[in-house]
Amino acid sequence: MCSEAPIGLFDSGVGGLSVWREVVKLLPDEHTVYYADSAYCPYGQRLPDEIIERSDRIMDFLIGQQQCKLIVVACNTATAAAIAHLRAAYPLPFVGMEPAVKPAALHSVTGVVGVLATQGTFKGRLYHETLERFAGHVQIIEQPGDGLVELVENGATGGEEAQALLEKYIRPMLHARIDHLVLGCTHYPFLIPAIRKITGDGVTILDPAPAVAQRVKFLLSQDNLLNISGGEARHEFFSSGDIKTLQRLLP
Repeated sequence: MCSEAPIGLFDSGVGGLSVWREVVKLLPDEHTVYYADSAYCPYGQRLPDEIIERSDRIMDFLIGQQQCKLIVVACNTATAAAIAHLRAAYPLPFVGMEPAVKPAALHSVTGVVGVLATQGTFKGRLYHETLERFAGHVQIIEQPGDGLVELVENGATGGEEAQALLEKYIRPMLHARIDHLVLGCTHYPFLIPAIRKITGDGVTILDPAPAVAQRVKFLLSQDNLLNISGGEARHEFFSSGDIKTLQRLLP
């Protein structure tokens, strides 16, 4: 495996850009290839077998064509459905998403933590294992974020529809006295300004993307795959569907 090879990242759509920007911030010398499976977005209501099939097709591109040295599954739902399969099927490192329930549970003062995620994430084995290991002493308020991914994909993060939907989802959590809100979908960080209007400063909003970037750095360093060749980093973006939102969210 060549250290100058790119890091591959994929998501059901543009949400994984919230992870991509943290990886690039931490590892500015690394080349990246990002794939948005926008034609099949959202993944949240799809069956695990279908997500595994899509993931394999994307690996044909990221590994087979782009020769990526590490893959970030920058999608909570795809992580829940497919990462065990991917790790067994392909001989390179994979980094997935895990809702930040552990730090939320450890630091909660009220003992009540909110989790906003997709149905696919809530059904995943990894999520339930995390709850069992780290959240037995706190109350977890789970809220499926139906419709939020579509709003982000349509570039409607700051509109009345997004605000009304977030009010519907988050206000009951506030009444239950949450002091931490875990974002269990990589699309949701793009809604943080709208979320903050509802929660105010009294709730800690947890985005796992910085921790994912740290994991990427650790694995590349461990395998002597950090790019130290110098020169300007190259970033390429691909989509199976409409690229307008992808273009709009790129720096």
